[in-house]
Amino acid sequence: MTTTKASAPLFRDPIYDGAADPTIIYNRQERSWWIVYTQRRANVDCRGFAWVHGSDIGVATSCDGGASWRYRGILQNLEIEPGRNTFWAPEILWHEGLYHMYVSYVRGVPHDWSGERQILHYTSTDLWKWSYVAALPLSSNRVIDACVERIPNGKWRMWYKDEKHGSHTYAADSQDLAHWSVMGPVITDCPHEGPNVFRWKDRYWMITDPWDGLGVYCSADAQRWERQDNILKTGGTRPDDGGKGSHADVLVAGEQAFILYFTNPGPTSPQTAASIAEVTPYSERRSSLQIARLGLRDGRLFCDRNVACDLNWGVSSTEDNS
Repeated sequence: MTTTKASAPLFRDPIYDGAADPTIIYNRQERSWWIVYTQRRANVDCRGFAWVHGSDIGVATSCDGGASWRYRGILQNLEIEPGRNTFWAPEILWHEGLYHMYVSYVRGVPHDWSGERQILHYTSTDLWKWSYVAALPLSSNRVIDACVERIPNGKWRMWYKDEKHGSHTYAADSQDLAHWSVMGPVITDCPHEGPNVFRWKDRYWMITDPWDGLGVYCSADAQRWERQDNILKTGGTRPDDGGKGSHADVLVAGEQAFILYFTNPGPTSPQTAASIAEVTPYSERRSSLQIARLGLRDGRLFCDRNVACDLNWGVSSTEDNS
């Protein structure tokens, strides 16, 4: 099988240069891999943090097994009310003939971090045309960053960030991907965002973003989690990979696992670069997507971001919820 070294960065958004919060999904209709991401408006000068808001959900696709990516535009017709609104951090899975998307939503374009946040549920048969299902009633009115995985009892579990409860990871369970029951807090050792859960090497793994590299947790049953060392905390040597890794997704392809994350190549984090009265410099706003292979040593997850990945994922062989 022919393989190709992944480029670094793997992808930069050609419109706003602010690709962030990626998720990977195989499009069964197009027979191509998709990265669906938050399209931050990094090249737009805005007061405070308005450039992080007003964002669409961007799409990049690959027809060569993940080696190269082409920008395809944004997901259309997601609006549930008038005006310019904010969409963040999509989570997409395939189940019984439908794609399900859970996406974070903020009304309008705030220039600070105020306002309610919701997680909205949509379905699609082809990843392009989406039908709105509902806003999910979860543990507060400030919830973002959904991740969904099936757990051993057969239910679907959603992990998400609850900003009203310490910016900790909370969970909700569902039998049908539509109706959810809040189960309560899951990860509470530190504030963080972007929980992402995957099964690999007969264990469940959770990656979080505590803004100091990426947190790692391991579980045998997706219920009780053991903390490990952070990964992607020390900057790498590849182009645009010198910063800490942020808000990631993981693709399990056979025996291998690949982590897709974003970096802010500028000298400071955009979350702390400006007050709400200032304009953050473009060099600090822009972000790039990177990919690296995960490894397992003595039961602990690690990642050497400086080793180039050989990519050829081919036709999806992942499970039903990929």
